Amino acid sequence: MNGLAVLVLAILSVLALLWLVQRQLIYLPTQEVPAPPRGVEGVTFRSEDGLALAAWFVPSRTGTERGTVLVFNGNAGNRAHRVPLGMALANEGFSVLLTDYRGYGGNPGSPSEEGLAMDARAALEYLRSERGVALDALAYFGESLGAGVAVGLAVEMPPAGLVLRSPFASLADIASVHYPWVPASLLLRDRFANEERLAALDVPVMVIAGSDDRIVPIEQSSEVFEAAKAPKRMLVIEGARHNDLELLSGAEMVEGISEFLDEALNS
Repeated sequence: MNGLAVLVLAILSVLALLWLVQRQLIYLPTQEVPAPPRGVEGVTFRSEDGLALAAWFVPSRTGTERGTVLVFNGNAGNRAHRVPLGMALANEGFSVLLTDYRGYGGNPGSPSEEGLAMDARAALEYLRSERGVALDALAYFGESLGAGVAVGLAVEMPPAGLVLRSPFASLADIASVHYPWVPASLLLRDRFANEERLAALDVPVMVIAGSDDRIVPIEQSSEVFEAAKAPKRMLVIEGARHNDLELLSGAEMVEGISEFLDEALNS
């Protein structure tokens, strides 16, 4: 076997390995979940393929109800890591459902784009059937990978508003940023084509991005914003990186979300 053949075989072997383990590289769940904090209710609902999924419900802490926010996490951690966001929004008068996908936070199953879409539908059905939440009083919040989950659900069941924190144009696009030598568009089984899907949506959209985000560069989030139809707004948190507190539950972000939802839920 000549040198060129060995090189080609090595490249094909690496690509085959990447194809096999790609979901282990995309989804990085944390299983350990503490007891719900005081004022947070543990709930369970079932996906259409029969998985019992745990989540946390945070009721409004102001005595009034300005609306409900359905939160879809990024690709790492679990619902416990989003409690500061839930509490911050609850302090603004919103009720919040902090979800966990299959394979995350002690939930059964293995994550995939199709699976996360089923989990999102189950969370929405819980809010509608068990909490009596109407779509015109509901917003979806998607963080990073969760922006793809939120956009996908919005295409099927449009909410009153859509908040996308650190969204990427598509999974293939963000993969090409970090792994330019990998033909991601050919290898990826999960797509999360946010830019393409947003073109078909007619709901108010807010895009939030950190100016120093190195995981999802602001250029990616700007493409998502450009793809969204009006009414839309973009909030850039100066100096913030992907996992900084300012993009988890920072005052500037929470205030911006609150103002956006006031308009979206009352339009």
